[in-house]
Amino acid sequence: MGEIEQRPTPGSRLGAPENSGISTLEHGQKPPPMPSGKLMSIKIQMLDDTQEAFEVPQRAPGKVLLDAVCNHLNLVEGDYFGLEFPDHKKITVWLDLLKPIVKQIRRPKHVVVKFVVKFFPPDHTQLQEELTRYLFALQVKQDLAQGRLTCNDTSAALLISHIVQSEIGDFDEASDREHLAKNKYIPQQDALEDKIVEFHHNHIGQTPAESDFQLLEIARRLEMYGIRLYPAKDREGTKINLAVANTGILVFQGFTKINAFNWAKVRKLSFKRKRFLIKLRPDVNSSYQDTLEFLMASRDFCKSFWKICVEHHAFFRLFEEPKPKPKPVLFSRGSSFRFSGRTQKQVLDYVKEGGHKKVQFERKHSKIHSIRSLAMQPTEPNSEVPKQAQQSASLTLGEGAESPGSQSCQPGKELNVSAQESGPPRSPAAQKSPAGSMPADGAVRATVEEEEEEVVKDRTQQSRPQPPQPSTGSLTGSPHLSELSINSQGGAAPANAILSPNLSPDTKQASPLVSPLLNDQAGPRTDDEEDGRRKRFPTDKAYFIAKEVSTTERTYLKDLEVITSWFQSTVSKEDSMPETLKSLIFPNFEPLHKFHTNFLKEIEQRLALWEGRSNAHLRGDYQRIGDVMLKNIQDMKQLAAHLWKHSEALEALETSIRGSRRLESLCRDFELQKVCYLPLNTFLLRPLHRLMHYKQVLERLCKHHPPSHADFRDCRAALAEITEMAAQLHGTMIKMENFQKLHELKKDLIGVDNLVIPGREFIRLGSLSKLSGKGLQQRMFFLFNDVLLYTSRGLTASNQFKVHGQLPLYGMTIEESEDEWGVPHCLTLRGQRQSIIVAASSRSEMEKWVEDIQMAIDLAEKSSGPAPEFLASSPPDNKSPEEAAGDQESEDDLSASRTSLERQAPHRGNTMVHVCWHRNTSVSMVDFSVAVENQLSGNLLRKFKNSNGWQKLWVVFTNFCLFFYKSHQDNHPLASLPLLGYSLTVPSEAEDIHKDHVFKLHFKSHVYYFRAESEYTFERWMEVIRSATSSASRAHVLSHKESHMY
Repeated sequence: MGEIEQRPTPGSRLGAPENSGISTLEHGQKPPPMPSGKLMSIKIQMLDDTQEAFEVPQRAPGKVLLDAVCNHLNLVEGDYFGLEFPDHKKITVWLDLLKPIVKQIRRPKHVVVKFVVKFFPPDHTQLQEELTRYLFALQVKQDLAQGRLTCNDTSAALLISHIVQSEIGDFDEASDREHLAKNKYIPQQDALEDKIVEFHHNHIGQTPAESDFQLLEIARRLEMYGIRLYPAKDREGTKINLAVANTGILVFQGFTKINAFNWAKVRKLSFKRKRFLIKLRPDVNSSYQDTLEFLMASRDFCKSFWKICVEHHAFFRLFEEPKPKPKPVLFSRGSSFRFSGRTQKQVLDYVKEGGHKKVQFERKHSKIHSIRSLAMQPTEPNSEVPKQAQQSASLTLGEGAESPGSQSCQPGKELNVSAQESGPPRSPAAQKSPAGSMPADGAVRATVEEEEEEVVKDRTQQSRPQPPQPSTGSLTGSPHLSELSINSQGGAAPANAILSPNLSPDTKQASPLVSPLLNDQAGPRTDDEEDGRRKRFPTDKAYFIAKEVSTTERTYLKDLEVITSWFQSTVSKEDSMPETLKSLIFPNFEPLHKFHTNFLKEIEQRLALWEGRSNAHLRGDYQRIGDVMLKNIQDMKQLAAHLWKHSEALEALETSIRGSRRLESLCRDFELQKVCYLPLNTFLLRPLHRLMHYKQVLERLCKHHPPSHADFRDCRAALAEITEMAAQLHGTMIKMENFQKLHELKKDLIGVDNLVIPGREFIRLGSLSKLSGKGLQQRMFFLFNDVLLYTSRGLTASNQFKVHGQLPLYGMTIEESEDEWGVPHCLTLRGQRQSIIVAASSRSEMEKWVEDIQMAIDLAEKSSGPAPEFLASSPPDNKSPEEAAGDQESEDDLSASRTSLERQAPHRGNTMVHVCWHRNTSVSMVDFSVAVENQLSGNLLRKFKNSNGWQKLWVVFTNFCLFFYKSHQDNHPLASLPLLGYSLTVPSEAEDIHKDHVFKLHFKSHVYYFRAESEYTFERWMEVIRSATSSASRAHVLSHKESHMY
């Protein structure tokens, strides 16, 4: 047999120049020395069904053979692929890249090794090379033909229509039918022929590259995409199938997925003879055992599955290849197998750096040629995604992408969408807003990095083909609270989301996302750059206080635009809002928007002078902000009449919603839009809240300046003016905050007739465990000044909580009963008609509940009498323990509860109630009031625990949550992180963070580092975030707010 250079190779067959292949080695890394000795010939079956022979030394490791195949295919992203072959027991196994080939393939002359896709990424837009996508498309075609990729007839016909388009080009019915007669893409293809031809007619003008992209877009949503089933039995002997994917380990019955164990929940994988063991991380809310056991056909079969699980975990979850363990001196225990090769993050980074040369290739089965020109200029990392395909993909994503129920940490997922492609349509009043017209502070291309415990809101856009932009690329889809992924309450996932195999187009159900946080795709900012930039700015604390006014004013203007532009535009398209209500809302917000637009311009101009960016010789005269604040606050007093109308507008809106289903539907749909990142009625209170922010800023300025300072007199005068305005509106604001909170809670509850009644005050909500005949069951409690409700998490489409019972507070007593029941942090609540036993998650949680419930009981005793009944249908929960079993959630209920923050529901899937449920904590009206005062915006540098470098983000803190934007000009957030339950600290020396002004957020295994630009901004971020991560005492709020009832 001749040398490989003397025979046609895959590369030469595809028209590539010799020796232009790209190694899978890192930059600067040399290939291992080729072992000397005899050569052996190995036949490789390619994905296009051709066979090639490769001659390699007998003692060469498997990596040498895989690299040879990738080099001759000129394949840059070869790490997604592998070589499989039948071993001596006829079990199909993967070629181990570290072991000598001769020890794995006993009789190479009689074995055909297959080159196939091994790792299927969650999103095909992460595949940067057209050749890679072409090979993935061939794999999909092969899986369809072999019956491995199962789907319904419509999906199958659509997949085949794209294959036909890539192979024979545009639609011609005679050619189509002739081609389908000669090529069988799926069993029983004849029955689908008419559908295939019909779908193919819609693809006219689509290039082969675009057809590949669309094929993968459809295939990735199928439940069996990239799935290889391994037969097994569970402990009861039931026949099942196991599989492994990028999200974790999956369990199937037949071809239906019945369970999933995400990597985040798996502590250890092992096998013992024929038994495959999954050890889960402890979870108090989990109904699973600590260790799950599955029985497989043989030890070799079990070990083969274990090895592929280890490789999937390492490839998708690790940042770099794991280092080999040192060999034991005497005894070795267990397998020494480890993953070898680059991880997905390393592959993405390598391709993004562009350290490779474009080469030509042509498709074997296609009559049309798709060529990557050698002369092509370097483009953005993902610019090879066809523009038409980008557009179509984004449309498809908007309709039903599903994210996994996993909390997988996927490093480096690309989100290279330009501002025009990824941003929402311009606001109708965008021209009026300086925030929309100013240059972005470091507007950057972003990548999305999947992190657990984040909420993600819908970012998928129906992008239009655009001329080349500074940041073009692939489309963007993560949790925990994961809404920013594409619909704050649910909706489609962006292309960068991990897609769960359990929801396919067959189910016609959209899924929520797992949370992503933004990454600076342009690469981390270097420390020298950042430090140099920082040194150019003033260091006076007053400057940073003034800058805080500017950054928060930007966010405030965006919030006003939600009403004046986005909501007004939505209302104008439908005749569902009464004219009287329109005239009450919009004419009272538009003057405020106009005023604050000019106010922001003045602040920005002053900061420019202060920084010396213009008129540097006058700089000394402009290092103050008090005069600008005084002038504008005096002008603002003329708008007080509009501010007084906002409470009336809020009440009128809620009244109209109750009386009109059309208006209720319009408002509900508007809250699902990306720009409405908070409840709609919250935006109506923003002007009142803003007065408190001005007051706080001026108090800090007066405290900072000595009386002799030139700015002190103006600051003190401005403080007096704003204090007067805030005092006049203070009572209205307290009343409206309670009113707004009651209406917000009403949307989260099922089984309440009239929650919002005059005199009712919200006090606290949170998760407690209720003791019943079946043990402790998680329940959500809502405390008001007259009644205590307890609910369970429902399985409704809207993720609402079902009311199980109520305890009127009149005549109630409360006592600790830990010793009586043997349950930690246990309380007994004794009402006039019934008693319940509840347990808190910690001592501090119990003390908060005791304090608030006792205060509420005292308030109820002072009132006129018992509270009115308001449960719609649920009777009091005074059932016997046997009857109480009906209250206990099924395993499906528990599973839904555990994962709802991973799967976004269509509506209200991640409100504050849900955050408290999943984090097993509580929050009070006192906390909400403090949160209103502690809002902040600005640029921060962010770093993950295992990432290198810092990425710049625009961050908004409000409503106990951090919202992340690429820049302050964006109209909606790309991701969010609820902070309840997180701990706030500064990094220790052991964490090796050698930077100033860095704080750390930590919850379970989730760690984030954020870096501020100055000591003042660092202290401010610490202050406001601490207000969300630790509850305020009731004395704090009562010291400056009187109790007001609606």
